[in-house]
Amino acid sequence: MGERAVRGPTVHSIPDEALSNTSYLVELGRGLAVAIDPRRDIEGHLQLADRLGVQIVASLETHLHADFVSGSPELAAATGAEVMVPAEIAPAFPHKGLVDGDRVEWGNVAVEVLATPGHTPEHLAYVLLVDGRPTALFSGGSLILGGAARTDLMGDAQTESLSRAQFRSLRRLAELPDETALDPTHGAGSFCLAVATPTANPTIGTERKTNPLLQIDEEDAFVRQLVAGFGTFPTYYGYLREVNRRGPTPLRDLAEPAALDPVAVAAALGDGAWLVDARPIHEWAVLHPEHAVSIELRPAFASWLGWVVPFGVPVVLLVADARRAEALRLARRIGYDRVIGWLDGGVEAWREAGLPTRSVAETDPDGARRVVARGAVMLDVRQHSELAGGRIPGARHVELGDIVAGGAADLRDVVTYCGHGERSATAAGLLERRGVRVANLIGGIGAWEAAGLPLER
Repeated sequence: MGERAVRGPTVHSIPDEALSNTSYLVELGRGLAVAIDPRRDIEGHLQLADRLGVQIVASLETHLHADFVSGSPELAAATGAEVMVPAEIAPAFPHKGLVDGDRVEWGNVAVEVLATPGHTPEHLAYVLLVDGRPTALFSGGSLILGGAARTDLMGDAQTESLSRAQFRSLRRLAELPDETALDPTHGAGSFCLAVATPTANPTIGTERKTNPLLQIDEEDAFVRQLVAGFGTFPTYYGYLREVNRRGPTPLRDLAEPAALDPVAVAAALGDGAWLVDARPIHEWAVLHPEHAVSIELRPAFASWLGWVVPFGVPVVLLVADARRAEALRLARRIGYDRVIGWLDGGVEAWREAGLPTRSVAETDPDGARRVVARGAVMLDVRQHSELAGGRIPGARHVELGDIVAGGAADLRDVVTYCGHGERSATAAGLLERRGVRVANLIGGIGAWEAAGLPLER
């Protein structure tokens, strides 16, 4: 967490490393505070408020989120905070709808509402005012550090109109005083971004000087530049806006996962559940239950869970006991509420029950070259944007998300690789389910380059 005094109020940032977002708690003075774009697991906000001795009186949403479940309903239930959202959303839970020009006041501190459509049609930004003077901008997914958020999440039919709206929104925000601090929700690493270049202690002034999108004065050129920065995004994004509009199920009402014996897990898989192996990729490669997909538990676990596993299906976890709560928290943060249990006793219990297991070969760069010499294909599963940094000569590129969707269907013998090895292990698991002969390059393209082997650039 970070904090910054803003001429009276203090802005505390609460980063979410998993999804590369930041939410905020703003001390207003007189023992009051407001939250901005809180995530679903609100413990960070509650603990900070308790430490500061403040009452959270409002929770403001900049837009209807597609990448995480909103924590505003949770905060309202826990603290009595009033939920304030763009009026256009009209969510199915108690709230105050805000529109352009509204002002919410707490003594000499206020929040002014600015309509900033672009990332989404209903998007709002919030200007923190002290004695009527702008001191901070909570920009959500409009103006962000060195760029702007993407405008294609609503579908191709709206991308151009929203991109043009983003052009106008960014210029409106750039008219704020230079010293106004900039506090966006989305950050570098978020799949919501089009482009981003982080700046230390950003303000409207620093963004006006350094943000490439603010250097483009012509709307058509802006749209071309913005759209050129779009990459793919996780499939679960297509579901969370409606979850957030309807109002997520309170965490206290969700069924707790259960310890499941191997026979029960096998039965669940037969009924359509997915077994997610969240152990380190090397443990998965040595031995795992048949059809278990590797998604190593790390900050990116949530994003790849939401990309690989169909939204809404039951999920069983294979994970170390000490990290079970972490995996569950990240799954629920993106709306994966049907984590029904975990494999009790782990892979050893599965094997002792006589159920089928699999192993996946791991290889180093020299081993990968030998496998390719016998006819295998090097398969690069990184994002398209990563290719600019180099690729292995002769490798075929299919993003991990496209493999989920059935890509690389013609391949039968492959060596998967990514940046470090985790995503390519996930790809290897998906390909293994299809009967493909597969090995995973440990260390990814970094290991290849460190071995002095050639890259195409």
